[in-house]
Amino acid sequence: MDERTWEVVEQLRDWLDAQSGVSGDLATVMRVLKISEEAGEVAEAVHGAMRANPRKGASHTWEDVQKELCDVTVTALIALASITPDARVVFEKYLQRIADRSLT
Repeated sequence: MDERTWEVVEQLRDWLDAQSGVSGDLATVMRVLKISEEAGEVAEAVHGAMRANPRKGASHTWEDVQKELCDVTVTALIALASITPDARVVFEKYLQRIADRSLT
């Protein structure tokens, strides 16, 4: 991810800080919990795209799944940025660790 992505993540974090009805540790916990909510929406979209629920049929598309995965990603990055001011460094180091372990 480039510098602009992290600038936007930090701006969104700051916006949430200003707009949220909760603050401090509670705000951080709520942001982490939000990841689970968004992941549930991915699961719902996959079920809909695969017509796995006969009662609902094709309620979603694979494009919906893509959007929901982006929601999970953005939500997780904002949560990470809420926990540490070095979110970019933490993420990039962890990604590299995974790459080193998996791609060598």
